[in-house]
Amino acid sequence: MAELTTLARPYAKAAFEHAQAHQQLANWSAMLGLAAAVSQDDTMQRLLKAPRLTSAEKAAAFIQVCGDKFDAQVRNFIHVAAENERLQLLPEISALFDLYKAEQERSVDAEVTSAFALNQEQQDKLAKVLSARLGREVRLHVAEDASLIGGVVIRAGDLVIDGSVRGKIAQLAEALKS
Repeated sequence: MAELTTLARPYAKAAFEHAQAHQQLANWSAMLGLAAAVSQDDTMQRLLKAPRLTSAEKAAAFIQVCGDKFDAQVRNFIHVAAENERLQLLPEISALFDLYKAEQERSVDAEVTSAFALNQEQQDKLAKVLSARLGREVRLHVAEDASLIGGVVIRAGDLVIDGSVRGKIAQLAEALKS
């Protein structure tokens, strides 16, 4: 995985710098997200691995699938990625681009999994506390998981806060084992 990230980084960085210079971060993020999704399709995977197709043919087929969703710069980006046999890296490129974008915007997506539904007031309070702790704007993505028994699990970037009853039981079990 580290190797894929290393290979994808220059492409993500170039795309980010271009999008930032032209004030098109949101557009590029959406287009790269689409490209990443298309590249993960089983049929597209077979096409990208086909040894008989040239890089230009692979790029043309890829762009044709996406139709008019790509602007001229992204179509050019796809051609460059195809020439360097990097179309299969589009999911990593898109993820890195979104990380650069979030860093630029001083924002972070936080996944909150709770045992029970959180009302809007609870979500707002949690977002405010996380924003203060992380020093950036927090966008919450809330999900429910009854197996947590109670409490919440928060994932924001590298930060994981496990305040669930299931997590506390697991900690207690680990402490009893040692």
